[in-house]
Amino acid sequence: MIGCIIQARMGSTRLPGKVLKNVEENKPVLYFVLKQLQESKMIEKIVIATTILKEDSKIVDYANDLGVECFRGSSENVLERHYECAKKFLMSTIVRIPSDKPLIDPTIVDKTIKFFNEKPSDYVTNFFSEPAYPSGSEVEVFSMSGLEKMWKNAKLPSEKEHVTDYFINHTNDFKIFHIANSEDLTSMRWAVDRTEDLELVKKIVSKIKTRPILMKDIVNLFKNEPELITMNKNVSRNEGELKSLEKDKEFLNNLTS
Repeated sequence: MIGCIIQARMGSTRLPGKVLKNVEENKPVLYFVLKQLQESKMIEKIVIATTILKEDSKIVDYANDLGVECFRGSSENVLERHYECAKKFLMSTIVRIPSDKPLIDPTIVDKTIKFFNEKPSDYVTNFFSEPAYPSGSEVEVFSMSGLEKMWKNAKLPSEKEHVTDYFINHTNDFKIFHIANSEDLTSMRWAVDRTEDLELVKKIVSKIKTRPILMKDIVNLFKNEPELITMNKNVSRNEGELKSLEKDKEFLNNLTS
């Protein structure tokens, strides 16, 4: 079964509670992530994977209101949370979408799944090749066997926190493919990590009336109103990754000492 796991928690350090912050009235970030993904023609099941922390009960309650199933797992070992979730729901192919992507394009999701199905692989992404997709349109698809191998072998804190880092750190052990975009759109960003990002997404949603909102719609909007791109231009794109690398250094130092 092709299952989509939406990774969500309330405890974001950069924008706490962002998944339930409204984009439109009574329609938070998580609502848009779900509605966009529900337009996919290839995903067979969507599950929200959150943590066992009390604060994340709000996410479970919201998902229940929308009729979407949840899985609760480790707050620290996000890789294990994904593995246990995929195992519980009998997923053979996993589509991973973090909840900071309220405007994820379902046609890009389906394109990535189709590539995965047609080319025997363990892991397919659309954000490592050039020309690249915008931040906020990233898709990862991987096999259950690949996920299980990562879960059994991952040691570094970054590999447990960022789920698929083990694939990237051990490329020789897996069949990995990266899908390039037709043009370089790395200057564009509609992922939500900071308040500036959320304000931009609100603008996009208010200006584009068609649903689902596709990448081409947003690109056309930005070309017509280029000032929108500057709204979140100062937001760091790899802040979380840098913090994880510091944890790796501490972990490795403790091993050697």
